[in-house]
Amino acid sequence: MSDESRPSPSETPGGTSADTSAETSADTSADTSAETSAEHRTHGRTAAVIPAAGRGVRLGPGAPKALRALGGTPMLIHAVRAMAASRGVSLVLVVAPPDGAAEVRSLLDAHVLPERTDFLVVPGGETRQESVRLGLDALPPEYDIVLVHDAARPLVPVDTVDAVIDAVREGAPAVVPAVPLADTVKQVEPATAPGEPERVVATPERARLRAVQTPQGFDRGTLVRAHGTVTGDVTDDASMVEQLGLAVVVVPGHEEAFKVTRPLDLVLAEAVLARRRLNDGF
Repeated sequence: MSDESRPSPSETPGGTSADTSAETSADTSADTSAETSAEHRTHGRTAAVIPAAGRGVRLGPGAPKALRALGGTPMLIHAVRAMAASRGVSLVLVVAPPDGAAEVRSLLDAHVLPERTDFLVVPGGETRQESVRLGLDALPPEYDIVLVHDAARPLVPVDTVDAVIDAVREGAPAVVPAVPLADTVKQVEPATAPGEPERVVATPERARLRAVQTPQGFDRGTLVRAHGTVTGDVTDDASMVEQLGLAVVVVPGHEEAFKVTRPLDLVLAEAVLARRRLNDGF
């Protein structure tokens, strides 16, 4: 439309300079808000890091925990398949025991894995924290979303994996899947000797508590920064991000994403796997 044919604000029904200014301001504000929101979204490729160097002493003597058989297949293979089942995961990187990388590579080669997913194996460190850091160091640069998954959680459903990835893509720097607690929790004063009674000092509000699972998802830069900054012992990677003062958000976990730590857990995992194979052809 030419300048001659374009009506002035005063010629437009109900149109005033103030109205035009307000509309322009509102449009600009909306555009800026949308752009700001988009800046915090992550759309890059996703890699899953699986630290698998633990010995698993609570499961009893024998092979490392990740290599214990579940339904005739090592737990690690189940965990790798669980990550690769998500179409959002392009790479699964396994962090092996320091002297066991060749064995883990042979293990992956011996089992059927999705062809659309890439797989890497690198040697780990003496602690889980060090192993995750070594895994991060080995990731190719094109991956900017990182999942960290316990090899001892072999049965996590793909919907849980996808929910974590989606939350990171929407802008959360750190995401954990979690489930509500069924039991009442007591905070106690540690006993002075093993087996002695412990004094209860508090009863946290159960409705506000969650049992955290994996995979935990992160913006890669955030996780790299956390591992480069936090030096104390932590129980999970999300705790490191918390120490940076950044937000960690929770998405719904799943009861089948439990950790196989004790012999009874292995019995339960065998039962879940048998039911899946019967019902779903898993």
